[in-house]
Amino acid sequence: MRLIQVTDCHLHADPRARSRAGFPLRQLERALEAVVDERPDLVLITGDISQDETAASYQLAERALARLGCPWFWLAGNHDDPAQMAAVRELQTEVELDGWRLLLLDTRVSGHPHGELGEAQLAALAERLEADDRPTLITMHHPPLAVGSEWLDAIGLADREALWQTLAAYPQVRLILCGHIHQAFASRQRHAEGEVAVYGCPSTTDQFLAGSAAFAIDEASRPGYRVVELRGDDWDTWVERVEL
Repeated sequence: MRLIQVTDCHLHADPRARSRAGFPLRQLERALEAVVDERPDLVLITGDISQDETAASYQLAERALARLGCPWFWLAGNHDDPAQMAAVRELQTEVELDGWRLLLLDTRVSGHPHGELGEAQLAALAERLEADDRPTLITMHHPPLAVGSEWLDAIGLADREALWQTLAAYPQVRLILCGHIHQAFASRQRHAEGEVAVYGCPSTTDQFLAGSAAFAIDEASRPGYRVVELRGDDWDTWVERVEL
């Protein structure tokens, strides 16, 4: 099964709006053209679809994503308005894959750039994992690990230690996909029962400079997306960049 992650589109109501380094809608459309050529079975958009939290920005995204020709699902990031998103397309919390489960978690904290799952969502996650031991992929907006950029790590997942304590009892969780960091990222978190692979993804708009102490745009990097091939209970994954 081929799953593709797209993230951090940062669209405005104005389709001609600029970002710091380009044009978000134009870059999203170009990225999706490349995604279609990959023939995905499913596409995930891991948050920050909008920059201005307007209904029009989500409608622009929906029209672009409708051209994929495959199922697609989105979740909210810190720049998003979940109610506006749900009015355009329903927010799912679980998707059946080919022998796998996909769980979509909500890390958004209203009015703040950092993320948090909270005790109630973590308890619900444990119940869901207790009930089904199939290989599981979790996706969320905020990264559950430090990524090596001081300013980004300060606005990552605030209760990540609680997440890892929860996941330590469930070795069926194999990988986590996150957005928010606007760059390719790969790491692993080990625990007593095994380890979880964690992957970040380039944005379809501006890229953040990896390893920077303060906010910085990587003007040399292009937009991109992540491909995940699920094979039995294993996987392969890589990042593709988009020519503009």
